[in-house]
Amino acid sequence: MLHRLYTGTEIAEIINAVLISQNPDKIRVKDILIDSRRLITPEQTLFFALKTKRNDGHRYIDDLYQKGLRYFVVSLENSWEEHYPEGSFFLVRDTLSALQQLAAAHRMNFDIPVIGITGSNGKTIVKEWLFQLMSPLKKLVRSPKSYNSQIGVPLSVWQMNQRYEMAIFEAGISEPDEMDRLQSIIKPTVGIFTNIGEAHSEKFISLAQKIGEKLKLFTRVETLIYNSDQKELQDVIIRTGILENIKTFTWGKDENCDLRILKQEKVDHLTRIEAEYQ
Repeated sequence: MLHRLYTGTEIAEIINAVLISQNPDKIRVKDILIDSRRLITPEQTLFFALKTKRNDGHRYIDDLYQKGLRYFVVSLENSWEEHYPEGSFFLVRDTLSALQQLAAAHRMNFDIPVIGITGSNGKTIVKEWLFQLMSPLKKLVRSPKSYNSQIGVPLSVWQMNQRYEMAIFEAGISEPDEMDRLQSIIKPTVGIFTNIGEAHSEKFISLAQKIGEKLKLFTRVETLIYNSDQKELQDVIIRTGILENIKTFTWGKDENCDLRILKQEKVDHLTRIEAEYQ
């Protein structure tokens, strides 16, 4: 079996849950679900009742139970065992944190290269380019679509299984302290910082603060790839001291870049780039 099965005891320990179940020894989880409309196979699926500003996943437990799903992560205390006697309920303080903790634990099962991508723009297209370039050579898992949020990242990482040789995940944040959680889930070995701009800047006091928050994804990578022509980015990278512990691969027009861009010109509907490697 490519994707490992988790027992109820394992999950309760990982997410620090109180397990309410009449058959705790029989619990086996392979898939996770956060959207009741996307249920495919109820067996071995664990539903996280997430609370958002617009919705509350607890509202869909009854419907999912009727469809055969039996495993639920909840944050509301209720007489669950009375209403759903065949169900198993993991009671936690915060279902989103529980989802992130389970994905982070799942990530620890794999010792393969993991590329983490962040930046203001271009995360998804860089991820897709890399997938296109490398998939003929390696079995790759990547974030679906633009799954780079606090919910999207754990869902992306949960896809990891024994058949893959490399992973590519993107991470996006909209406010301070979010990247710490995403770093612990992705744990990238290679980092790519696409660029920095004003997108999603409302909750940051400065561009430098936003760069610093995004850089938290790369505190433990082996190599960081970035464009050193971006002065604000280069300044924060130097100031944080992140380069003391990691290698870099830089690109840009500066003569000291590993990949130096010499010329860029439009030819019909294409852009031709001349570059010199080291």
